[in-house]
Amino acid sequence: MNIFKRELTAAQTVKLAREDRYTARQLIDGIVSDFFELHGDRQSYDDPSIIGGIGFLGETPVTIIGIDKGLEFAEKVQKHNGSPLPSGYRKAQRLMAQAAKFNRPIITLINTPGAYPGKEAEEMGQGQAIAESILQSMQLPVPVIAIVYGEGGSGGALALATANEVWMFEHATYSVLSPEGFAAILWKDASRSDEAAELLGLTPKDLLSNGVIEKVIPDQKRFDRLAGMLRTELVNTLTKYHNLNGDSLIAQRMERFNKF
Repeated sequence: MNIFKRELTAAQTVKLAREDRYTARQLIDGIVSDFFELHGDRQSYDDPSIIGGIGFLGETPVTIIGIDKGLEFAEKVQKHNGSPLPSGYRKAQRLMAQAAKFNRPIITLINTPGAYPGKEAEEMGQGQAIAESILQSMQLPVPVIAIVYGEGGSGGALALATANEVWMFEHATYSVLSPEGFAAILWKDASRSDEAAELLGLTPKDLLSNGVIEKVIPDQKRFDRLAGMLRTELVNTLTKYHNLNGDSLIAQRMERFNKF
């Protein structure tokens, strides 16, 4: 069965991925019940581009962490349009460590063009924060499911996508850098971004066929149907991992990434 309702070019998929169709908070509220948000990295700052906390997926308590771009202009400025600061990644690390301590599965929701590239982010240790997120994720003794629901850009996305399984929405992208950045580096011409998008193989169809992701979530006209589909898929997948102990989950995650 073809899960893709219509064939789109890579450039068209990039355009759709960048539209504000869903927010992280909307998806969190659609997936889990009784969500309780937790704040701060316990070092410096509560980065609003990362929303995380605890909720119930059915009867199972889970930790859910999402990258949010915001909707209104002022909110987008505050959240750097979904480009987290080091404190955002440290917040995610804190919530992941807590999930491991209390044996809660982790769900991450990703929509970012990449980590924030500003001078202050570099001064606060952006590269180290991303590297530590990836390292910690590899060592988590609980199931981790990552869902790219918009843009999945570079290490800023990988920091929350070092998971046992990575899923993508039908109109999402996941790549090492933006098409504009790729074109600027390869051809010194960012205007060739549409051509670059094709070469990057960043669409869900390409990534699924190449074994980079495990599942594509078909788009739905109604949000309640989309949320219901996500809940069902997550419950079924976490049930599959229920009988695996921590060592087995870590080994499976390592094997998944070693094949690349």
